[in-house]
Amino acid sequence: MGELCVHSVLVTGANRGLGLGFVQHFLRMPKPPQGGRPKPPQWIFATCRDPKGQRAQELKDLASKHPNLVIIALEVANPASIKAAAAKVAEHLGGSGLNLLINNAGMVKPKTLDSETLEDMTETYTTNTAGPLLMGQAFLPLLKKAAQGSLGSGLSCSKAAIINISSIGGSIASSFGWDMMQVTSYRCSKAALNMLSKCQSLAYREHGVLCVALHPGWVQTEQRCPAGHMPPVTVDDSVQGMLKVLSSLSEKETGTFLDWEGNVIPW
Repeated sequence: MGELCVHSVLVTGANRGLGLGFVQHFLRMPKPPQGGRPKPPQWIFATCRDPKGQRAQELKDLASKHPNLVIIALEVANPASIKAAAAKVAEHLGGSGLNLLINNAGMVKPKTLDSETLEDMTETYTTNTAGPLLMGQAFLPLLKKAAQGSLGSGLSCSKAAIINISSIGGSIASSFGWDMMQVTSYRCSKAALNMLSKCQSLAYREHGVLCVALHPGWVQTEQRCPAGHMPPVTVDDSVQGMLKVLSSLSEKETGTFLDWEGNVIPW
């Protein structure tokens, strides 16, 4: 297994849940011995909708102690907001590129199939599928720059990568959790996100950018769960597992759908 060693990373939806977990783990990466290759990213860009709001307080507390953590306002359903965020990230990076883009921001509406509406489907799809599409487009120039500046050959997350946080709920071959949560708009949006990940892997391979869809497990986050059902995976365990998977990815895995332990999930 290789080492995950990135100069810069951007995480969307970073004020809570898995996004915040990613930020905390990147900040905790051990400092190297003198003269060793740096382990913690020089830049960690944490985005959320309202950086000044109460829900971003934990993120703000972290940023006050870590100068390499930069909080940026971003609404993934808003193209103008994405463009402005990309410009700010480029400004901080100077002439260097972005190694790792983690499209984590997402939403779910706990509805049955019969109660889904056009508004629910549109809003969920816009956030969970169109958002990562627009993020990939906006940040591709910075990802290409990182890939061009890398000494290694082939593809890796230490070079340049887009990681789309998906769900086994988007697997057409699996009916995981149907009896507990139908959440049809969520399932459809994640199935579409899986196809987007495949498309990105095909289009961006020539630029040196690895792309995968990653299922984080059924995680204990603030997203609503059915009564009496506690998800088995903690945020900490999920993020730790996903980072281990990311450290091992190469061109063989670009365009695949994996879980937090590195297992292939059927489409």
